[in-house]
This record gives sequence, structure tokens and C-alpha cells, in this order.
Amino acid sequence: MAEHRDRIVVGVDGSEPSKHALRWALFLARTCGAEIEAVTAWTFPTLAGATPNWPDGWDPAADAATVLHDTVVETLGERPGAPVRETVVEGGAAHALLDIGAGSRVLVVGSRGHGGFTGLLLGSVSAACTEHATGAVLVVHGDTPPPP
Repeated sequence: MAEHRDRIVVGVDGSEPSKHALRWALFLARTCGAEIEAVTAWTFPTLAGATPNWPDGWDPAADAATVLHDTVVETLGERPGAPVRETVVEGGAAHALLDIGAGSRVLVVGSRGHGGFTGLLLGSVSAACTEHATGAVLVVHGDTPPPP
């Protein structure tokens, strides 16, 4: 279990709030000598009463991995100064973050990601994480950068 204490888990969906969360995760990882586990969760879109007609060869897990990797590199650079593990899982974001974040030093999430309603102070994923996490959770609001 000691390896889990040395992780900063961060939710990433490509949104600006998740990029800010990544920056804060990097600051925390450098501060305490931990690695970052950047997590993206995906689910098949649901269509009420319709039969889905997915494009041939569509791989949502691969698409999610591409978004995750591109966001990590865009936000933290090629050499971020702390080890970064990229994790892609199928399922709901809140459940995935709570599961993977269990036992980590801290779970970092943006206050809002993709989806939801503009103007909400706290998105459903960040609200679920703060309510149900067994450890520390940092919800990053706005675009305040971490300390240098």
C-alpha cells in the first residue's frame, strides 16, 4: 500500500478546469516527491430509444487515451519534472476517480469539466468526489496557478 501514498491522482477530460487541476497536481507531486496518475474515464454515449450506429473501427478507449495524452503533454510539457502515469478506464468519471484515488495522497479535480451547465460552482464529478472520497480532495476553482 505504500506505493499508493506516493500518488497524486488527477481527473483529466481535456477541459480548461482539468488542465488547471493537472498543474496543481504537478505542484503537489513535486512538493512531496510523488508521482501523478492522470485519469480519464469514458462511457458509451446513450441514445434513448435509438439503436446506435457507431462508425466502423471506432475505439472510444483509444480516443480517450489520445485526449488524455495530448492534454498532459500540452499542459505539463514533455518533461514535467515528476513521473506521470496515464490511466484510461471505462465507466463514470466520479466512480473511476474515487476508486483509483483511494489511498492516494490527494485526489485533484477541476471544479467543472466538459458537460453540465455553465455557471455551476461545482460540477457533479467534483461534488461526488468531495462527498465520497476517503482521503484528501483538492477542487481547483478558476485559473489561479499553483505557487512557483
